[in-house]
Amino acid sequence: MAGLIVAPRARIFQGHDWVYGSEVRKVFGNPRPGDVVALKDGRDRYLGSAMYNPQSQIVARRFSRRKQDLDREFFVRRLGQSIALRERLMPGESLLRLVWSESDGLPGLIVDRYQDVLVVQTLTVAMWQRVKLITNILGDLMQPRAVIVRNDSPMLAAEGLEQEVYVAMGEEPQPFEVQGRGLRFLVDLQTGQKTGLYLDQLQNYMEVARWAKGRRVLDCFSNQGGFALACARAGALSVTAVDVSEEAISSVRRNAELNGVKIDAVADNAFDFLKKEANEVRNGGEPKWDLIVLDPPSFTRSKKSLHDAMRGYKEIHLRAMKMLPVGGILSTFCCSHHASAELFRESIGEAAVDAPATLRLLQTHGQSPDHPVLLNLPETEYLKGFSFELVPGR
Repeated sequence: MAGLIVAPRARIFQGHDWVYGSEVRKVFGNPRPGDVVALKDGRDRYLGSAMYNPQSQIVARRFSRRKQDLDREFFVRRLGQSIALRERLMPGESLLRLVWSESDGLPGLIVDRYQDVLVVQTLTVAMWQRVKLITNILGDLMQPRAVIVRNDSPMLAAEGLEQEVYVAMGEEPQPFEVQGRGLRFLVDLQTGQKTGLYLDQLQNYMEVARWAKGRRVLDCFSNQGGFALACARAGALSVTAVDVSEEAISSVRRNAELNGVKIDAVADNAFDFLKKEANEVRNGGEPKWDLIVLDPPSFTRSKKSLHDAMRGYKEIHLRAMKMLPVGGILSTFCCSHHASAELFRESIGEAAVDAPATLRLLQTHGQSPDHPVLLNLPETEYLKGFSFELVPGR
């Protein structure tokens, strides 16, 4: 069996499952991209089985600490375990993530369930090579109406793979209605954001909406309007949703109609919108909103751009704070694993100093239970959020 000799002090010796190119002392057996390789230390001790790809910075991703192949028996067992976990954690839910990559021992594989349709993403070359086997097993286990392969993530470039979207099983589904956490959405599973919806935020929609009753709500970077819909359903006095995408704003309007609520959907750059509204308040205008939600796309995909990203987060936080009255609530989210919760919270604190504003923490938010987190793989915990109340200065 081909394999790698891992250098001392590599992350894998601290419990992580990734091996970077700089951590490889020797490659033996001439493995090809996508092959299963043995990981060993300098004393020839076995460290586990991993997926190999020399084209990626992460040359090996461990998926088992014992000798194991990526065969049908393996996928039947791991997929079955993943499905059983969701049934235990979220019984009765039909809108959720069934497989979350390393968190389920399936590096680079994502499977999302939209009622009776499954969407599969493969983000590593090993999973990409075995996608037919995976979709066949999912068909046997779940009997879905259709299985769509959404290999259109920009992350595929790091694995040397081309993007593609196709129906692997069943008939091509047209946009259809799904329900989750009491909300209704019209989804297009071949063109929608991520695999169709931001499933990781469904729980947070409800958590933020608990403060919406009787408040004027602004949902920035709204995408399909999840926070706006939940707040409107919870009895908000008014709701405004802002997104730069005309297509997203059209989705907000359709979803508002589905849910029987009224939302003012505005197609605008959220940065510009926040700047304009903050300037109006600074020039003597009255605050228009009592609850502001900031849920932007990731501002950084690498550590190199992290500093600039944190400047961007600080800027939108500062503008939002200037727009809120005392007693107003700011709910803000970050979906980049490169920015830790501590660093994200620090950017909020810096904005509060500049505002100036005094904030009281109401709640800490994270990804929903169908996106489980592994302690030794911090990359599995990417979504973080905080809700604060502005209190009188002291």
